[in-house]
Amino acid sequence: MALVLIIAAGILLAGRFLGLPQRAQGMALVALFALVLFFQLTLPDGNPVKDATGNLSSWAILAGLAAIIFGYRAVLSRLRQGPVEDQPPPTDPSKLTSAELDRYARHIVLREIGGPGQKKMKNARVLVVGAGGLGAPALQYLAAAGIGTIGVIDDDVVDVSNLQRQVIHTDGRTGMPKVFSAQEALKAQNPFVSVLPYNRRLQADMAAELFADYDLILDGSDNAETRYLVNQVAVELGKPLISGAITQWEGQLSLFHPAASGPCYACVFPNPAADGLAPSCAEAGVMGALPGVIGSMMAVEAIKEVTGAGAPLRGQMLIYDALYAETRLINAPRNPDCAVCGQLGK
Repeated sequence: MALVLIIAAGILLAGRFLGLPQRAQGMALVALFALVLFFQLTLPDGNPVKDATGNLSSWAILAGLAAIIFGYRAVLSRLRQGPVEDQPPPTDPSKLTSAELDRYARHIVLREIGGPGQKKMKNARVLVVGAGGLGAPALQYLAAAGIGTIGVIDDDVVDVSNLQRQVIHTDGRTGMPKVFSAQEALKAQNPFVSVLPYNRRLQADMAAELFADYDLILDGSDNAETRYLVNQVAVELGKPLISGAITQWEGQLSLFHPAASGPCYACVFPNPAADGLAPSCAEAGVMGALPGVIGSMMAVEAIKEVTGAGAPLRGQMLIYDALYAETRLINAPRNPDCAVCGQLGK
């Protein structure tokens, strides 16, 4: 019997680590105890498998105790909710509740955002590619700002070497998939937003279907293959793309949106950098606070794009040199002969 309980505990721990829904964990437990019942009813006395899985009387007592506990919790939860007629009617999901009005008050008093802009953010769907250095601050500020639905895709797990700059993760979540760590942090920060984690690597065969569900894409990936794939799919679907990059002491970001007469990423960077010219953070290093600066700027541009506030970084690239405290803004015009977006206006 102890062996079965250990297996059940393992199922619950694995489900929590992998972020499986409670229904899936419950079904796995039901399947386990159904197998135990099968052994108890079909195997003869003295069989080692039957002996290892306990006996029917012990399981009957355990099942009775479990039923009492779950029944008590269900009744207690119902009593706390109060009578059905006392419950407030469901609210319009497009409207801001009083709690949200309090939470976003500093936004609402801004002339450029106001109540209409905050409602736009509540109804917005933003996908962040990468939950690392750039994705961490971008995700935090998008959630804090009240972006209603935030998707995050990444196939990596939290490593201690990430914690010097990826502030959304914690030491206690080392080894957890980054998307689930990010989801946990964002839900703790703002329970009014929906966070959709995709624990996988972005691939060409699923990118278009995923991007189609979102209004805006933020790319904080750390490799050229993903960057060019994100740009290609964003152009094909007419989605605005905010892309950031960092290395050592320097970062850059821009808004790419050919459907709104702006350039795409390939207009500015038609080909990936040659080997050795753009080393990764692991190879070249990165100052820990730099991703926070660039990732926060990406969130600012996302809020501007969603609400229509100010002038977006469309057709311009912002370059920040943290070592010498210099900021430059350069023009990034659209290339009419671009291999990716050149045919859109023809």
